Amino acid sequence: MYASLDIGGTKIAGALVDERGSVVHRAELPTPARESTHRMARTVDTVIDTLSTSPAWGAVRGVGIASAGPVDTAAGTVSPVNIPAWRDFPLVASVRDHPMLLTDLKPVLLGDAVAMAAAEHWLGAARGVDNALCMVVSTGVGGGYVLDGRLRHGPSGNAGHIGHISVGIDGPPCACGGRGCVEGYASGTAIARYAVQTGWSPESGSQASAAAVAASARKGDERALAAYDRSARALAAAIAGSAALMEIEVAVIGGGVAQAGETLFTPLRRHLRAFAVLDFVRGLEVRPAALARDAGLVGAAAAARQRFHDVGGPPLSVAHEPGA
Repeated sequence: MYASLDIGGTKIAGALVDERGSVVHRAELPTPARESTHRMARTVDTVIDTLSTSPAWGAVRGVGIASAGPVDTAAGTVSPVNIPAWRDFPLVASVRDHPMLLTDLKPVLLGDAVAMAAAEHWLGAARGVDNALCMVVSTGVGGGYVLDGRLRHGPSGNAGHIGHISVGIDGPPCACGGRGCVEGYASGTAIARYAVQTGWSPESGSQASAAAVAASARKGDERALAAYDRSARALAAAIAGSAALMEIEVAVIGGGVAQAGETLFTPLRRHLRAFAVLDFVRGLEVRPAALARDAGLVGAAAAARQRFHDVGGPPLSVAHEPGA
């Protein structure tokens, strides 16, 4: 069994994942992204506390962490764009010091989108594909590459951070400090914001969100459809650019925004045909992620599993509740 954490701007999730990649126990809390460093760290601890109540906890042999980025896998730190409380936060050390984890086996840190790529290549929509881009489109936008059949995460763990490449040189400013970033057009937050700016409003009792915009789009609301079309166009430009650089064969899209289904994928495929025009990228295929909300957790567990098998143990020692 492997413990995994998936930390994003909206939620902090945890799971126990077995050798086959099945999630056998899950926990989740909202991310207190605008609160203190201590409050963020305590929320992560609480998720681990919840996982430790499972009977499967005693079989845990490693820990994997998927975090919104940027991350520094060498230093074990994270600075998520959408979590202002954490800048160069020593997340690996914080998790390692949890009282329920007593181990010499260091937790493995991945960017959340790199973890998603690992999961989709292991068990999901990129399985059997040698060259793929896997993207998370949610509160933020990130990505991970599989090239020549191997996960490529770069020296600091940030390769594939596609949400912060520019698709509009005069576009809106981004929280990262750049302009015209994919995330500023395609994230769930950007979709809802643009829809509201064009006069759309959610149904009574609902909040303005990408899911609410998608619901209106399915009913034919032109402003909602336009918001998703704008998102899809930005994603298509970024994916086509990646294909031209890396000769990827498949682009896998997951995350909350992808749950809109064909509301996103139909305009995405249409725009991709307009951007991916070179002979060697015309056959590029876009697929929805197969693992949905658990991709980050499964990918983090896959990294922990690989670390455990690479070093050959020793088994992770875990603390038990009295009487357990």
